[in-house]
Amino acid sequence: MPKGGARNRSGPQPDPDSGRSEARGLVFTALPTEGYRGEIPEYPLPKMRMHQWAQEDKRRWREFDPDSTEAFREREVQLWETVWSYPQACVWALHPWRWNAVAQWVRTSVVCEGDEATAADKGSLHRFADQIGLTPAGLKENGWQIAEDKLAERRAEKDDEDEPDLRDRFTVVPDGTDG
Repeated sequence: MPKGGARNRSGPQPDPDSGRSEARGLVFTALPTEGYRGEIPEYPLPKMRMHQWAQEDKRRWREFDPDSTEAFREREVQLWETVWSYPQACVWALHPWRWNAVAQWVRTSVVCEGDEATAADKGSLHRFADQIGLTPAGLKENGWQIAEDKLAERRAEKDDEDEPDLRDRFTVVPDGTDG
């Protein structure tokens, strides 16, 4: 069994702003703040068959529920399309081998939205999020950084400066009383 050495998530994560990282040539890939605008691939996982408990007399069994299966699938596709608007999707689009992990995160997220989600489901959701870069630790682990949109900041500052003070539009008029 190997001993020592670097392991994933052991020790502090690399800091892109540190001198040591710079000396080692560590460079983070900047992801666009506005997110991915390209074509969204088709959701790769097959439909998950949903069941519901049925009861007759004192016997209980699970039977296939087509309505729940369809609702679950619709939510998966909806979340799949949403997550493909994130900045991380710019890298996923270049690496189709990541799509299955993204799809597993989507499926696990939908499972965790339900009442029957287990602690194991919620734990695997976090691990998938790290793998695909949806957490701060996952971004660092993948060597990604969401770029700051300096142009938008400057535009917002300029808009604030150009906006006149509404009080300048009013003139104080005496009411005509001697008081």
